[in-house]
Amino acid sequence: MIEVICSGFGGQGVLVAGMILADAGMEAGKNVSWYPSYGFEMRGGAANCDVKISDEEIPSPYCLEPDVVYTLNEQAIDTYESRLKPGGVLLVNSSLVSEGRTYRDDIIVIKVPATDIATELKNPKGTNIVMLGALACASNKYDEDEMRAAVEHYFGKKGKNNPKNTECFNRGAEAARSQL
Repeated sequence: MIEVICSGFGGQGVLVAGMILADAGMEAGKNVSWYPSYGFEMRGGAANCDVKISDEEIPSPYCLEPDVVYTLNEQAIDTYESRLKPGGVLLVNSSLVSEGRTYRDDIIVIKVPATDIATELKNPKGTNIVMLGALACASNKYDEDEMRAAVEHYFGKKGKNNPKNTECFNRGAEAARSQL
């Protein structure tokens, strides 16, 4: 079973990132759960989702010890780093996290300036896609090519085709690769 928590502020695409992960699992014929949680304030308030993907039936949607914690801001790290299983991957949007921050020493920390990359590529809503590229590269639970295709498939189903999403994904994967 793969367990992922995606967290950040509302409006950063956290829930969409989780939906893409869940969609990829469904397309692969797996059992999937996607459990969102967000504050009533929506944009700017806390937003997160738990995603589970498994060959077996999923008894609970909650991720108690996730394999990956995908964070888009400092508050998300404060909330979820402690739940990450030893040896798990913590993805950090270093554009919005203080440089001197310390992390647990029993996890893999991948720092990606996702907001900066998305802005540079003129796709400001692509921060979440940059981080999905990093996730696919940094976690042995995902295949980069399959995840890239999942991003395209998810937006294609909605009639949206943005070539900049592929650029964002690729740059996120490159940023993660440089740290492995």
